[in-house]
Amino acid sequence: MMTADQRIDLYDLDLPSLEALLATWGQPRAHARLVWDWLYRRLATEFDQMTTLPPSLRERLVAETMLPIPHVLARQEAPDGETRKDLLQLADSRQVEVVLLRYRQRRSACISTQVGCTCGCPFCATGQMGFVRHLTTGEIVAQVLHLQRELAAQHRQLSNVVLMGMGEPLLNYGPTLEAVRRLIHPRAAGIPPRRITLSTVGIVPGIRRLADEDLAIKLAVSLHAATDELRDRLVPVNRRYPLDHLFDVLGAYTARTGRRVLLEWVMIDGVNDTPEQAQALADRLAGMLAHVNLIRLNATADYAGRPSTTSAIEAFIAVLDRAHIPHTMRQRRGAAISAGCGQLRSRFR
Repeated sequence: MMTADQRIDLYDLDLPSLEALLATWGQPRAHARLVWDWLYRRLATEFDQMTTLPPSLRERLVAETMLPIPHVLARQEAPDGETRKDLLQLADSRQVEVVLLRYRQRRSACISTQVGCTCGCPFCATGQMGFVRHLTTGEIVAQVLHLQRELAAQHRQLSNVVLMGMGEPLLNYGPTLEAVRRLIHPRAAGIPPRRITLSTVGIVPGIRRLADEDLAIKLAVSLHAATDELRDRLVPVNRRYPLDHLFDVLGAYTARTGRRVLLEWVMIDGVNDTPEQAQALADRLAGMLAHVNLIRLNATADYAGRPSTTSAIEAFIAVLDRAHIPHTMRQRRGAAISAGCGQLRSRFR
């Protein structure tokens, strides 16, 4: 019997890789596709559940592979029942947080791509905890399957996935993009690409690479400021990829893909909610295929900022309206259980 470190995480394998592995065992392609079906359509958690497989194949899967199902360490449900946050423990005892958002008929998963984050945005709880490690493809996929199993038991299914949890997806590019391919694969999670959103703080090389991928997913950029002086403070990665460089690559992205970019803007009282910042944003977006998502700051323990007032938000929006910049004021969800934008942070180390 192999040790846990030697066994293969089946969620790390795409279908051709699974077929190739089983071929080395003398198994036909049909058996690999049966395994795949148990992983992604029947949502098996144990090999014993895979009753359509030959017993000898199940025995070898047990011996040489694994299904690392995350363990739920803690769970919080919002009073309104619309948001739930799970703290998941991974095979090495590290933890990530995953959020399920329910709104009318929509069921959305907010998933993580790293344990912690290296980007250090001061108002973000994940950035405040620092970087621990990247997640594997299998660990990213497993978060979605975790929620799919529970929804399937309720005769529901996920409608959307947002990669907006812990970590910076484009700094874990390979595993993240392979996980996205698994999520949109019609024989795997089968989520339409247009219902998957990847959020980045503005990693310019990653956006450039993403533009050349054959993936019709949505791109969101955590912008939060329209001048370098302010963005250097709010999004420290701006010192490496300043706004002129970021908007150059975003322009190239929209030209290459034909898809608009979503720009996230957390509204912080007296910091980035001024008419001057709104005008600078409008000037940046003139003629660009983009949409601005505004959201009041969600409080975190280590950041003293406060959410913008209603009057400041109205004045900010008036500037965007005059410039005909498309925008949405997003409803805050999950703040009561620290599951809102910027609030995800493991409570155990």
